[in-house]
Amino acid sequence: MSHITLIRHGQANTGARDEKSYDRLSPLGHQQAAWLGDHLRASRAHHPRIFCGTLTRHIETAQSMGFSEGITQDARLNELEYFTLASLFEAQHGVSVPTERESFVVHLPEVFTAWKDGKIQSAPESFANFEDRVMSALHDISQGDGPALVVTSGGLIAMAMRQVMGLEIAAMARVALAIMNTSMHRLFPIGNQLSPVLFNAVPHLEHPERHYAQTHL
Repeated sequence: MSHITLIRHGQANTGARDEKSYDRLSPLGHQQAAWLGDHLRASRAHHPRIFCGTLTRHIETAQSMGFSEGITQDARLNELEYFTLASLFEAQHGVSVPTERESFVVHLPEVFTAWKDGKIQSAPESFANFEDRVMSALHDISQGDGPALVVTSGGLIAMAMRQVMGLEIAAMARVALAIMNTSMHRLFPIGNQLSPVLFNAVPHLEHPERHYAQTHL
């Protein structure tokens, strides 16, 4: 079993309110990814296997990190459709989509709970399906030879942490809200299962001149 380093994509289109519009990196997102790629090369990090989802922001992040070849794309690594779920939740339960970041602290666990309990009709996928595909993707990647880099999204990383730490929905939502763009999260095999040994690391953004690039949205 090999260890896995999960990476959240760079900052995307923060002004978007739907899945399609959100799915591209901002200029800052490209820069964040480039700095991360430089950091990994400077630290001589060894990752013979590189994976990403099939979303544009995943592919653009990997490319801006300097990985143009040898990337395995896997749709199981794609993000949950939060904008779609939030719109359905509003239409079916009258809970408005927040416009202030602070309001998401309450809104996100409400959406996740309703989704898990099957109370969002016509959801693009069930919570159980999302959970299963994340579990199967990480299992398959962990069985390969050598450490792996996985470029994905915050919701998927939060689900991975739920699975390896047994988190309840409220805690999973708090984890999702905390995850920064181009942050690194490492799962290491201990015994016969993966365990978290790194969370939300952004060493490439720690220099004072780069603090402005430590973004969550």
